[in-house]
Amino acid sequence: MATVIIKGSFVNNPSNNNIGSARFVHCVATGATQSVILKNASGTTLGNFYLHAAGDSVIVEKAADETITIAVGHASAGRPPRS
Repeated sequence: MATVIIKGSFVNNPSNNNIGSARFVHCVATGATQSVILKNASGTTLGNFYLHAAGDSVIVEKAADETITIAVGHASAGRPPRS
């Protein structure tokens, strides 16, 4: 289990959302096999990956103006703890 420092409220099922201009976003799938899509400010897809099961999570590092989409999941501003 990863430790995450939370920086804001979660967004349900974010679609092209910059999550409050967060630099680190904690993404959690709430349904089976969810794609996480990262886009730049122009709407161009920069990358994507899958969370394979409900409860899978990852921290995504992004630029403040980049957006996250997760069809069935939560995203919140956060960051990994300092070393």
